[in-house]
Amino acid sequence: MTEFLELPEAVKKYVSPGCSVAAEGFTHLIPHAAGAEIIRQGIRHLTLIRMTPDIIFDQMIGMGCADKLVFSWGGNPGVGSLFRLRDAYEKGVPHEMEFEEHGHAAMANAFAAGAAGMPCAVFKGYRGTQYPEVNPKIKFIECPFTGEELTVIPAHRPDVAIIHAQRADRQGNIWMTGILGVQKEAVLAAAHSIVTVEEIVDSVDESSGGTVIPRWAVDVVCEARLGAFPSYTEGYYDRSNAFYQKWGEISKEYDRFLEWMENYVVASENFVHYLAKLKEDGYV
Repeated sequence: MTEFLELPEAVKKYVSPGCSVAAEGFTHLIPHAAGAEIIRQGIRHLTLIRMTPDIIFDQMIGMGCADKLVFSWGGNPGVGSLFRLRDAYEKGVPHEMEFEEHGHAAMANAFAAGAAGMPCAVFKGYRGTQYPEVNPKIKFIECPFTGEELTVIPAHRPDVAIIHAQRADRQGNIWMTGILGVQKEAVLAAAHSIVTVEEIVDSVDESSGGTVIPRWAVDVVCEARLGAFPSYTEGYYDRSNAFYQKWGEISKEYDRFLEWMENYVVASENFVHYLAKLKEDGYV
């Protein structure tokens, strides 16, 4: 049965040192509130899994939460580099990390394989690219039926998947719309799942479009208004392009980044308090 918890309680229950965490949401519905809570609780030695790491993983990497990153394309969308990710890779700051890089299609196939309970994903891809030179987990096999060369990578089976969505009903069914990535697959692939939502309503269904993730796939729902900020939630609020631009300035130098994170994220009681401080100081 799906639980309804406050976000700090959900993170404490399901995210533990050394576990693997997939935090998905493509361009919008990025679960920033949950990422901030993991940082606030000081959880370390995580394996982070995500298409386009974005600011959420830049913050977690810079604050020393991650030992490994499994990802496809790492950058500050529309702005430039993720400096904390880059420094971790190039300089080992704040500590050495392992990096496993994939393409988007491979990540999607790996989540789909995990959702299906498969040990690996089999697809057509990577042929003629340099990915296998930097990622030894990319393998090639011969199809037993056609003789065609196929690509194989391990399935994603995270310990916990975290996503953000527009709504949940009081039974724990999740409704989301807009640009979707692999949120559904990540939830189905994971041992446990945390879903933050903008609001909890009496019922959700697909009559107005969108995607419903059924309650039996969801461990816990947390109401977290503005929980995707600075990304956006379609139908609720827009992407804060201004914050993404300012993030490059905030994060470029490690000492300034660390001071900023301590003052805004770590020192805040919760995500609502954090957003209020950003607004008060002109960051949004």
